Amino acid sequence: MTEVLSVPSGSGSHGGALLEVEDLHVEFRTRAGVAKAVNGVTYRVDAGETLAVLGESGSGKSVTAQTIMGILDVPPGKVTGGQIRFHGADLLKMPDDQRRKIRGEGISMVFQDALSALNPVFPVGWQIAEMFRTHRGTSRSEAKKKAVELMDRVRIPAARERANDYPHQFSGGMRQRIMIAMAIALDPEILIADEPTTALDVTVQAQIMGLLAELQRDSNMGLILITHDLGVVADVADKIAVMYGGRIVEEAPVHDLYRRPAHPYSKGLLESIPRVDLKGHELYAIKGMPPNLLDMPSGCAFHPRCPYRRDNCVTDAPALYPIDGARGSACHYWREVLDGESG
Repeated sequence: MTEVLSVPSGSGSHGGALLEVEDLHVEFRTRAGVAKAVNGVTYRVDAGETLAVLGESGSGKSVTAQTIMGILDVPPGKVTGGQIRFHGADLLKMPDDQRRKIRGEGISMVFQDALSALNPVFPVGWQIAEMFRTHRGTSRSEAKKKAVELMDRVRIPAARERANDYPHQFSGGMRQRIMIAMAIALDPEILIADEPTTALDVTVQAQIMGLLAELQRDSNMGLILITHDLGVVADVADKIAVMYGGRIVEEAPVHDLYRRPAHPYSKGLLESIPRVDLKGHELYAIKGMPPNLLDMPSGCAFHPRCPYRRDNCVTDAPALYPIDGARGSACHYWREVLDGESG
């Protein structure tokens, strides 16, 4: 039996650790039963580093982010284990008033649906300015001036005039820029972007991702990109954490994962991306459905869909096996996956 070691998340090459999530467990208690949404997630984000968190809907990506931000609906959600350390201090043990001070100034978040996240009855400039009025005690006129400056910074044309417009008067891409302006208003050290390009066309997606990368370079903030689209993060991420069934099943530097994935699920996601050189061929799709969180499969949660499955996959849940120190794979047969040899 191979000895399983702990794989360190991140190399620390970008600076000190800003955020460390360690063995996080989150569950939802419903009438139908207990859904284990996050089951032992561990990762780290350093200053100036971009971590992309990938996976299908229901894999636990957004629940982890909501728990970091302290906005998890409790009940039915409940943190049952783990730590979330920001500059070494465990956020889960902080009093609510202390944690609220970190939210926005230390860690901020861009939500998936900008139209739902923005208040429809207030002008966007007022909503951005509220960050300064609430957190910094800035005067109304100075806060509005800062809001216009932020709108200009995220490249909203005619920012001064458009600050008086309402969310429904903007396109999807412009609304997402407004959300980004609100998120960076207080110069956070960590920015979490939850599906920031959902429902946007390819050109606007590229613009939004380019904007996030530029803002990160300007401030050296850590960036967590949550997405289900491998194509979106290829050029901006430093490392990738692939989630499935509430766990991280592979973590690797971005180029290593794209070149040679070490988990069958990561491999399936990559093979599902349309390619120009395979025009006319049937697009690959991972068989089966994501697991039911109320009734998780035994052993490896991916085994019902896995072409590498063997008997021990059904009974023994793999830990994260270390690969070359900088990456890990939660697969008993990661060597075969790397070599492309199906069991």
